[in-house]
Amino acid sequence: MATDLHDTIFMAKQERHKNLFLNYKNLNIFPVELLKDEGLQFLERLYMKRNSLTTLPDNLAQKLPNLIELYLHSNNIVIIPEAIGNLARLQSLDLSSNALQLLCPEIGRLRSLRHLRLSNNQLKCLPPEIGDLQELETLDVSMNQLMSLPDRLHRCLSLQNLTADHNLLSHVPRQLCWLHRLNQLSMAANRLTFLPLDLGRSRELQFVFVDNNMDLKGLPSYLYNKVIGCSGCGVSSPVLDGEQAEQPGEALSEALVRLPAEVKAVGSQTDSVVPLEELTMRTLHRIYHHRPTDFNLLPPITLPKSLLDLLQFPLGHCHRCSQAMFTIIYPKLFPLRDTALAGVHRRFPADNYSSCFILVQKIFLTQTYLLSLPFSLGRR
Repeated sequence: MATDLHDTIFMAKQERHKNLFLNYKNLNIFPVELLKDEGLQFLERLYMKRNSLTTLPDNLAQKLPNLIELYLHSNNIVIIPEAIGNLARLQSLDLSSNALQLLCPEIGRLRSLRHLRLSNNQLKCLPPEIGDLQELETLDVSMNQLMSLPDRLHRCLSLQNLTADHNLLSHVPRQLCWLHRLNQLSMAANRLTFLPLDLGRSRELQFVFVDNNMDLKGLPSYLYNKVIGCSGCGVSSPVLDGEQAEQPGEALSEALVRLPAEVKAVGSQTDSVVPLEELTMRTLHRIYHHRPTDFNLLPPITLPKSLLDLLQFPLGHCHRCSQAMFTIIYPKLFPLRDTALAGVHRRFPADNYSSCFILVQKIFLTQTYLLSLPFSLGRR
């Protein structure tokens, strides 16, 4: 192994390689061959994933001054030396899956850094100096022990993707709403209880993932036209396989009971928020799913073909209970009519109420017919 390593580094020096791959080399210490003499002045990308490194040398920037990308995923690095800040040209730094407990403030001196990945470490806080990274586009701090994010993070004006899943965060700093280039915000599996009401006001923010925040009761209506991951489908607890069978006529009331109040309320004609589309699809899917061969026994249903097709191909499933989900329906903290998005999201024509009641009648007609069939339906 030592001979192979020596030959690889020797060849890189001789042929002035810009990329050097030292993944899976079982390295316990940083190879001294990389730091001898003038080092590898021409090296731009160094890959050292899946080794056993515990630290980095202080003269790394001196010997590898043109380093643009440094990949150290899956090592045992406990500390990053302050000299890391001397890598003036560094654009990508991957320290995921290490043993970091602290991040030195000098990280803020990496003014060319565009991608910083710190997931799956033991970080309890981030240095405020991260806010000095004006070129930073991607920040991944998921799977740590963070209780808050730095207040100065909003100074990262180039930030496009912020991932902070699986931490201990109780709130989202309102200053993040000032990041006008932020496109994706992921804070799933934290302890969030609310989100800033103006989160999502920026047109650039298109993806917000806040799944598995059990105390999050609603979402700002500025997020109403975004791709959302919320705290589940509205079911208060997972459905158990051993529970007693229910009759088809109970399906709609069960769906209504288990949804939060914000979703159960049918929007006014001003709101144009009609969750009955989602309720219809969930109810019919639960009925059909148990006896898929009996589709031909059911009376004709004049729902749009696109909705009927969804019965067999849901758009997704709840992260908490695996229930099928068909439309983007989720709670909101205040009425849509009070925001700049009022009037934008109209799923139905002006006669909303007529459409709503037609859908409800179709559900009940279907369920009444099923009650007369010689089989009982069990809960999945």
